[in-house]
Amino acid sequence: MTSPHALERALSSIDVTPGRAWRQLLAAGERLPLARGVAALVYLRGGELTGRASQRSACTVDAPSGAATTLDGERTLLAGDAVVSLGCHGLTLTSQSGAEVTVVPLEVAPTSDTRALPPVVFVSEFSRAEPAAAGLAAHLGIPAAGATSGRDGDETICKLMVTTVLLSALRAWAATAQEQTWPPRTDDPFLTRVVSAVVDDPGREWTIDHLAALGAMSRSVFAARFRQVFGTSPASYVTEVRMRRAKELLDAGTGVSETSRALGYASDEGFRRAFRRHVGVAPSAWRAGRRGVTV
Repeated sequence: MTSPHALERALSSIDVTPGRAWRQLLAAGERLPLARGVAALVYLRGGELTGRASQRSACTVDAPSGAATTLDGERTLLAGDAVVSLGCHGLTLTSQSGAEVTVVPLEVAPTSDTRALPPVVFVSEFSRAEPAAAGLAAHLGIPAAGATSGRDGDETICKLMVTTVLLSALRAWAATAQEQTWPPRTDDPFLTRVVSAVVDDPGREWTIDHLAALGAMSRSVFAARFRQVFGTSPASYVTEVRMRRAKELLDAGTGVSETSRALGYASDEGFRRAFRRHVGVAPSAWRAGRRGVTV
């Protein structure tokens, strides 16, 4: 998962343009396909839907409790649940017994932060955790074929409603517990400041002197203290942060060169060597494998 600070940046800077929303009734066994490259918000008004996602491409969130896990296998959603797909992969939702949904196609302006968000987020009990946003979602969409509203300002209101719903769904994921061991945690506020700064800006040229200054320690004391607490050197930690972010960006479809630049590498070749040494495969191979996964 991504650091809370990176998520806060993503949520505060996200730029969403909604398409024409619609409501749809699905018969038993009917599928709702969301094509690759098409971001969408799906709110389940009634019935049930089942989606299957790769372990590397989706997150499932229990909104009331804030518990989140990487999805492995199928996920069934019931009335009041939501799905956010950022369009990185095709996604097919299937109803076994029938469903009523609101579908809002989205255009999400890509940034390094939004690309770090999970490509698909399944949010269970969204209406319970976010009743106001769920109320908006329930009223989005034209209820019947050929129906139009035509009122002035509808497009602006729709954008505000969709943005509220989308941010609420993503916030439910953002508010969940982070991985037990990442980023590393410590009771030392000075070391906490150092690790948070690196996670927030992995592309910066982090020198041992700069990191020691952030930690308000001398270079030697900082290096020894960092290794004692985290079991690794500051330089190795910076590399670990960069490689984790690199995998997130490549998973989201970012090019190798763009990823290299975002992480502060002087050359693509230098990035390729570091990635292969750390991950075991070339970044292009990792990206190709990720893009080959279907949801």
